[in-house]
Amino acid sequence: MLAVSRQVAAGVLAVLLLVTGVWASWGAAQHVMFPSGRERGVLTVARCADGVCSGAFAPGAPPAERHARVTLEQSVGVKKGARFPVVLKPGSTSAVRAGGPGFLRAWVPLGGALLLASVVVAGGMRRRRLAWVTGGAGFALLTAAFAAVSLG
Repeated sequence: MLAVSRQVAAGVLAVLLLVTGVWASWGAAQHVMFPSGRERGVLTVARCADGVCSGAFAPGAPPAERHARVTLEQSVGVKKGARFPVVLKPGSTSAVRAGGPGFLRAWVPLGGALLLASVVVAGGMRRRRLAWVTGGAGFALLTAAFAAVSLG
């Protein structure tokens, strides 16, 4: 009975970690995955400080308008003068990086949740193969995001 309750508790914790990872990723991922109807364009970085970069937004499609100052969460490889395709969050001047690097960057919290869940699955549920698959998926996602953002 104790072994079964331990596995159930570990399973619930692993699912909770994964749901939390998806929830944390969805805030940015929804704008990257479903950009229709949103302002799309190119951000030219003018300044980065305190984990946030800002710069001018040049529209790329008709519903978009030019903005003098748009903010973007700073990540690896963001430097002054860099140009990135972005999608603006509706009703704000906050941007999310678009394209492949933006898609992968948006799902980074899920990658971390997969790594954490793999430890719970291995230790609490004693499902080593599932833990390796879960951890491998998290590692692959984080590695791909780092490579895409730093190289792209």
